[in-house]
Amino acid sequence: MKKTFFSLMTTASIALVMTACGSGKTAEATKDTVATETTADTTAPAAPATVVAIAVGSPDHSTLVAAVTAAGLVETLSGAGPFTVFAPTNAAFAALPAGTVDNLLKPENKADLTGILTYHVVAGALKAADLTDGQKLKTVNGAELTVSIKDGKVMIDGANVTAADLTAGNGVVHVLDAVVMPKK
Repeated sequence: MKKTFFSLMTTASIALVMTACGSGKTAEATKDTVATETTADTTAPAAPATVVAIAVGSPDHSTLVAAVTAAGLVETLSGAGPFTVFAPTNAAFAALPAGTVDNLLKPENKADLTGILTYHVVAGALKAADLTDGQKLKTVNGAELTVSIKDGKVMIDGANVTAADLTAGNGVVHVLDAVVMPKK
């Protein structure tokens, strides 16, 4: 009985988190998947398989998905990980200077796009509670992100974390309201 109640509460929590990220359709699919999987094994709810699956399931991250695909990073970010991904929203990409995204998506700019995207990825699964003010995070591209925490709000290189701790089987995703750029 306790396991069933826990499974139902966990399913509801996942649905709420996914809905809060603008992904109501995915929340229903996730809820159905979790309900099906908890019937077979009531010890733990199912998380999306990969950090890529979280982005794919969110209509607010279609630009990020297109960029990850153009950079050839889908397979890498679908690997075992674990990864921490700081995922800019479509609005974050739209706030870049006009033409920036279109230019980065061109095949001849794949290296630049890959550098920017890998600046949003850290090895390991870091939850919000693992982050501290002033902390430096080494990114997959070799540069460092800086964590700022003020009045309980977490920022990464000046971008606000608007949703935290979206857990996948191979890591965790934190949603950002801006695209952070590597320092040159």
